[in-house]
Amino acid sequence: MKRLAGFYLFAVLVALLPVAFPHNYFVTVVGVTIGINAILAVSLNLFMGYAGQISLGHAAFFGVGAYASGILTTRYGVDPWLAMLAGLAASGLVAALIARPILRLHGHYLAMATLGFGIIVNIVMVEAEGLTGGPDGMTGIPPLPLLGRSIDTDLEWYAVVAVVLLFTVWVSLNIFDSRAGRALRAVHGSEIAARTLGVDTAAAKSNVFVLSALIASFAGSLFAHQQSFISPGSFGFFFSIELVTMVVLGGLGSTFGAVFGAVVLSLLPEVLVVLEDYEVLVFGAVLMLIMIFLPQGLFVGTVRALRGIVARRAEAPVAGEG
Repeated sequence: MKRLAGFYLFAVLVALLPVAFPHNYFVTVVGVTIGINAILAVSLNLFMGYAGQISLGHAAFFGVGAYASGILTTRYGVDPWLAMLAGLAASGLVAALIARPILRLHGHYLAMATLGFGIIVNIVMVEAEGLTGGPDGMTGIPPLPLLGRSIDTDLEWYAVVAVVLLFTVWVSLNIFDSRAGRALRAVHGSEIAARTLGVDTAAAKSNVFVLSALIASFAGSLFAHQQSFISPGSFGFFFSIELVTMVVLGGLGSTFGAVFGAVVLSLLPEVLVVLEDYEVLVFGAVLMLIMIFLPQGLFVGTVRALRGIVARRAEAPVAGEG
């Protein structure tokens, strides 16, 4: 119970926000986008933060899930839930096939390999016009049915995305404290030392890569049914970089850091839009200042700073007594 106290507090906050602000644009509209980005950031943090690997192609799995749902429901009339399962199967299969070869690479070589994979998937989305609609994308993707009705209001989508986000965070927190999580952290520290301790490093990295891809694929299907329109631009290289920035900005290795990074990076453009031509300049300056003064990440750095203040205050009376 105490181990997951932060999760329960987070769950209460997510549940109360739409109750306290039922018609607030930043909660029920932007909140859905933030939720999907947070799911993606948490999934990427499993691979980058826990296992210490680099991926610049995470948006590709997001796109596979979205296009699987889009193609199967609009072209072949498949039930949206079955289409989502097909997307999961496709993403899991692709991730399992490429995991072993590319995860033999390290550092910038691995980054380049994942970047190449992302570019290939994006090119397929553009070139396979008969299936994907090409650069113009796909329209008319049906809403997700649930309990005999379609999910089509902002508040309903907030609820669905919130449930998926909470489940993803719960899974991530439990993995961190599990045997698999300790193996991943050992791999992060030193693969050679981890192998010496008996950890199957190749299996550990492959498994977390596949899990990360499955979560991203599910988020992609949600995105497709929520937006009812998708195009290759939503799943390209720049969005992969944005996801990496969310994870690093919040604090690499922290589940709540990934969520916090997604919240900040999704909200900043909405807040800075009033600056018009200076929006991008201020956005970049804010990111630079955060990383200069909180290199451990915004969430992790702030938590550690607060803990330091509390510890110093607790020690102060003891020093006075001496």
